Amino acid sequence: MRSSITIQLKKDEIWIKISKDAEEEKILEDLKKKVTDLKKLYKEEHTPIKVTGKVLKNKEMEAIEAIIKEKIDVEIQFETPTSLGLHGIKKGFFQEIKASETTFYKGSLRSGQKIEFEGSVVVLGDVNAGAEVIAGENIVIMGLLRGLAHAGAKGNRKAVIAANGIDCPQIRIADKIKEFEKEEEILGNYVYVNEKEEILLE
Repeated sequence: MRSSITIQLKKDEIWIKISKDAEEEKILEDLKKKVTDLKKLYKEEHTPIKVTGKVLKNKEMEAIEAIIKEKIDVEIQFETPTSLGLHGIKKGFFQEIKASETTFYKGSLRSGQKIEFEGSVVVLGDVNAGAEVIAGENIVIMGLLRGLAHAGAKGNRKAVIAANGIDCPQIRIADKIKEFEKEEEILGNYVYVNEKEEILLE
């Protein structure tokens, strides 16, 4: 069976790339096999490792870090979205969105596809596992949300996410993240941040 992990040696860092549709159990199993090969790349130097590819939940990141650190004492970074996304948010804020520039995507997003837009995004189809939608303002999905949706990616907690159905591991609004366990039933199709700064579904 094909490994969910690939290792790439870059100029100033080592990349561990994880397949976007890989399950947690498979990722950890493959990493344990690859970590021996990874250790061979190290002698005295401490080149940092960047983990990229799949959007990971907190517990997955902790498990990956533990497996690597057990064999190699090295700095580990987890990549986040680039032009918009968590790393670019200096501070969360609440600002009403009365009207916004909107882009429409006709059809479904497949694994590996990504939309980033400064305003709002409407997807006229599904967002499948391994696909990403990142918007500065609102996200509306006419089909099912199985991939990553990050609304308010500049920090606006008044942004919302609406979908015909939600079945994804993680959802983001501004600097807030809500994670779902695989077996958890997700009830609701409208996501927002309340006055207590918690992500809620209705």
